[in-house]
Amino acid sequence: MGVLNVTPDSFSDGGRFTDLEAAVQHGISLFRAGADIVDVGGESTRPGAERVDAATEAARVVPVIEGLAAAGVPLSIDTSRAAVAEAALAAGAVVINDVSGGLADPAMATVAAAAGCPWVLMHWRGHSRDMQRLAVYQDVVAEVRDELRARADAAIAAGVDPGRIILDPGLGFAKNPEHNWALSAHLDVLIDLGFPVLFAASRKTYLGRLLAEPDGTPRPVPGREAATLATSLLAAASGAWGIRVHQVRETADALAVWRATGSPRLKKTQNS
Repeated sequence: MGVLNVTPDSFSDGGRFTDLEAAVQHGISLFRAGADIVDVGGESTRPGAERVDAATEAARVVPVIEGLAAAGVPLSIDTSRAAVAEAALAAGAVVINDVSGGLADPAMATVAAAAGCPWVLMHWRGHSRDMQRLAVYQDVVAEVRDELRARADAAIAAGVDPGRIILDPGLGFAKNPEHNWALSAHLDVLIDLGFPVLFAASRKTYLGRLLAEPDGTPRPVPGREAATLATSLLAAASGAWGIRVHQVRETADALAVWRATGSPRLKKTQNS
């Protein structure tokens, strides 16, 4: 899954693709580089980000989706609003990627059920502006597992086909670095729920902190690509269904090497 942010303030590439032509061309390039799906988002979900209104979000994403769909690019819409998802599906998107797992907008379940499309349910505890204060867990792996299972159960109860549900542990969303690493190490616990799992660590802050300078300065975003590749390969070897990344070609190359060596799998963790 290739990331296409048509926002002015996303943490990694905000402002680069706010122009319609630039956004469409970048989406096509992601597809040609090996993305199976291009994920289009019109609202930043970086920590501390303020929300935009639904009309602004839709105005950002719908023309881009129309342009990319016309070019034959498979698309997901990265939104937590049902109205935006519905407009994006009408414009040509085929997957809903909801960072709130359906919690931000209860109407999202109705849209997903009616469309019959895949719906990514990410683990979420609150909006970007205050989500980090919610990063409190006794056992992050067990709690994220249980909360994702509850979201899947709610989606099914609302009429969503269980075969269309995809789970995402929500790395960096109400998680500190230790939480992210624990979830990465025990990804099989989430996979054992029986749903496909999307893994999205690309360029995130916790990778920058891992690679910090001796004085504690985190590695800047452009220097996090090797760490992103490593986490992506480990997730694939753990059984992840999908990998969401900004740098598609390098990830596709790394996955090609993994497949050529027999797609070796990591052993399950002892406590899973």
